Amino acid sequence: MIQTQSFSVNQPTRILFGVNAVKMLGALITELGGHRVFLVADPGLQQAGIIKQIASLLDKAKIPHTLYDKVTPEPGLELADQAVKLAKTNKADCVVGLGGGSALDIAKAVSILLTNGGKAEDYLGLGKIKLQGVPKIMIPTTAGTGAEVTFTAVFINEKTNSKGGMNGDPLYPDAAILDPALTLSLPPHVTAATGIDAFTHALEAFVSTQAHVISDMYAIEAISLISNNLGIAYANGSNLEARSAMLMGSLLGGKALATAGVGLVHAMAYPLGGMFNTAHGLANAVLLPYVVEYNIIGSPEKFASVAQVMGYETEGLPLREAAQLAVEAIYQLNADVGIPGSLADLNIPADKIPEMAQIALTVTRPVENNPRKPTKEDVIAVYEAAFNGTF
Repeated sequence: MIQTQSFSVNQPTRILFGVNAVKMLGALITELGGHRVFLVADPGLQQAGIIKQIASLLDKAKIPHTLYDKVTPEPGLELADQAVKLAKTNKADCVVGLGGGSALDIAKAVSILLTNGGKAEDYLGLGKIKLQGVPKIMIPTTAGTGAEVTFTAVFINEKTNSKGGMNGDPLYPDAAILDPALTLSLPPHVTAATGIDAFTHALEAFVSTQAHVISDMYAIEAISLISNNLGIAYANGSNLEARSAMLMGSLLGGKALATAGVGLVHAMAYPLGGMFNTAHGLANAVLLPYVVEYNIIGSPEKFASVAQVMGYETEGLPLREAAQLAVEAIYQLNADVGIPGSLADLNIPADKIPEMAQIALTVTRPVENNPRKPTKEDVIAVYEAAFNGTF
């Protein structure tokens, strides 16, 4: 198998992991040549005291900084343009992203726009970014997107009411600080949605048509870490061991998706975000078991491995039966952490399903990565199953 594969891996982000790792922020900024920081942060982190904590570290290091905390759960391109104007006004030469995937995506975009010019819309697609951005450091406070180690930044395009991504190696952060202590204040519902989001990244990368020995290594470990620790982190948010495992699982899931890509779950989740402003992690979580049910015949051996890693006994079972256990395992994981069982529970209108299916199929890279090639009728059927909560 390995001998027949051809792949390229480029993951340049420096990773600092551990409790209190965030205390290294000032020294890291100086090492990267930064002097004036533009801090992009989730607004909810203000109440949690995390923004104050980061500002204090910057003050202690005598590094001037400007805060931008207008981040929304599903950010539009206009937010990135608005942020870069403020960064330019304050002569920022280093960007720090603090929070969930939305904050990190805006931070990555600001870094690129400061050197490449233009508007965020100009860089939607693949390979349109020509210049490296200013140094950018990501500090995730959720164990979810893995955006701290990916070359993508995703936004709502207000003109088309659809989601799209900037993609290119210059978007890789220069460094990522992963401090499990910063995730302790995550409420259970956010822990759940972001955790299943990270799980989805790992699983879709594992069964991707672009998967290879390195991405599989990342993906299967992420699946194990997340499936074994998400319930604990959801039930007891102060469990630092579970939080650490979740943050590592999210990181490895991000590395897996950066090398092998994601699949149909993501393609189908995009219209939910673009049309109904459904949070990305929640959309992925609700759709996941239904898409896995559809995909099983495309990669039965790998889905059987997923079931086994998630603690289900597969030895001696026919391959299809073993693979089918992955659906049961994922549905149970969702249920354990309070993920709604259907799209109807999210108030998604059934009459929009054909339009959603049409849009989903335009998200070409994830569709091409999927282990089973979907038609529009297939996608409609999966949406309908997810709407009704039936397999």
